[in-house]
Amino acid sequence: MSQQAFFFDATRCTGCKTCGFACKDAYDLDAKTAYRRVYEYAGGETTLAGDGFFTTCFGYFVSVSCCHCGDPACVQVCPTEAMHKEADSGLVLVDARRCIGCGYCHLSCPYNAPKVDRAKGHSVKCHGCFDRVIEGKKPVCVESCPARALDFGPVEEMLAMGERADLAPLPDPSETIPFFYVKPCVDARPSGSKEGRIANPLEVR
Repeated sequence: MSQQAFFFDATRCTGCKTCGFACKDAYDLDAKTAYRRVYEYAGGETTLAGDGFFTTCFGYFVSVSCCHCGDPACVQVCPTEAMHKEADSGLVLVDARRCIGCGYCHLSCPYNAPKVDRAKGHSVKCHGCFDRVIEGKKPVCVESCPARALDFGPVEEMLAMGERADLAPLPDPSETIPFFYVKPCVDARPSGSKEGRIANPLEVR
């Protein structure tokens, strides 16, 4: 099995958040824990200019989970090597037996993917539905998307459909080399853009 990756088609996503809810249901996550989040990125305003033309606002959605990066910050800082890249799939996984719940992974990840579950005593995160993948299935979030805006598979196949994720509000991909590929929509702004803001901060924190 080669390196696995996610693909997201921003031209198809309606922001329904079914992907995130399906993940929560499949893994019995509490209200404060989410392995996949859907950002609503918006900016501008609709105004009538002096020449009679309207300038308009913009908005789009970005569905993101752990990007199972090529250079994962969480793996680099983990003092016990509990956070690691699985050899065959390239997915970033947590070895709960070795994790001490220090939270360094959470603090280092620019995608805010790992979280420390204090009740369990270790970090938790998207694992790409590893058990399903080794059976030849797609992750739950992919199969649940009604608009077919998500896909998952070998990195070469995902790359053929889009480009490495480089759009706001996500970080610059050079930081961790995410295995997350995107087909941007017409309104998409590049990583680091200050033109818009996250319109649903309480949902994605």
